[in-house]
Amino acid sequence: MTLEEEVQNRLFPLLESASENDTVLDLQDILKRLTFDNICKVSLGMDPCCLADISKPLPPLAAAFDTASEIIAMRAATPVFAVWKMKRALNVGSEKRLKEAVKLVHDSIAEIIRIKKEKFQRDCLCGGGGDLLSRLLSAGHDGEVVRDMVISFLMAGRDTTSSAMTWLFWLLTWHRGVEKEIVSEVMSLNNGQKPLDYEDLKEMNYIKACLCECMRLYPPVAWDSKHAANHDVLPDGTPVYEGDRVTYFPYGMGRMEKIWGKDRFEFRPDRWFSEPGKEGASAGLKSVSPYMFPVFQAGPRVCLGKEMAFIQMKYVVASVLRRFEFSPVGSDQPVFVPLLTAFMAGGLKVRIRKRTIMV
Repeated sequence: MTLEEEVQNRLFPLLESASENDTVLDLQDILKRLTFDNICKVSLGMDPCCLADISKPLPPLAAAFDTASEIIAMRAATPVFAVWKMKRALNVGSEKRLKEAVKLVHDSIAEIIRIKKEKFQRDCLCGGGGDLLSRLLSAGHDGEVVRDMVISFLMAGRDTTSSAMTWLFWLLTWHRGVEKEIVSEVMSLNNGQKPLDYEDLKEMNYIKACLCECMRLYPPVAWDSKHAANHDVLPDGTPVYEGDRVTYFPYGMGRMEKIWGKDRFEFRPDRWFSEPGKEGASAGLKSVSPYMFPVFQAGPRVCLGKEMAFIQMKYVVASVLRRFEFSPVGSDQPVFVPLLTAFMAGGLKVRIRKRTIMV
């Protein structure tokens, strides 16, 4: 099942049912399930069916990812690293739970790899399938290398896109004019008469600007670290020695007046266009340095899945907004929680209405 099929056959019926019955949904949970289904199909060639029945808890593999991510993030926030290192040595508390979660992830992926290899041998699938795991096995990779590459891919693509879309949908409930522009852009491309294709998605500059502006304010990865491979000196003269850990803070950078101006706290998608006031498919997006907007990292470590992420997010946002509109339950400002992947505390509870008036 492709992303298009996942949206058409699972997401849309769920949203339609909620709109007809005035049911409150947690949009953050819905999007997490959607993206986990999709990334598992892309990377493993399997469908965990998380979105097929939202009354069921997430599968053990997804829950183990959540547990491990939370504990690893809390490690970095611990003032004294010796505390978690001691817990790890004694195998107690959070470190014991982390060890169990990592083992579950490793064992689950190893079992999927074993089944996939057996299928290759049984069916003589020399070319393999289209998913990442099949391609890695077909290329002759094996063992822990394949396991770790697949896990890295799952980690990178699992919650980042759902986090960005969650915050964008919330922002749009408070910026209806921006939402109207998105729907106008979608309708201008094919008048809503046929499914969106790759060429349509490439043309959606306004949605991309909205996604960038959303991730500037609410980056899926709020902070990240690298270790210096060699001695270096930062532009301000700060020495960096080989092995030093250097942490950068996309959340803080996205709110710096020096970088984004006095209106840095405002949600303004038009700041991403080269010509102020000119937006939509005919307008050109500005080229912004990844060192100024490091949401997808920069240099040799730039995110390899950047363009795929944008295409997938554009597809979901455009497909949903041309059919539905959301209203948040409550007016409180949601809390941004910056773990390994940021999320909205308590989820995003919304009511859903079918969009009856096309812009």
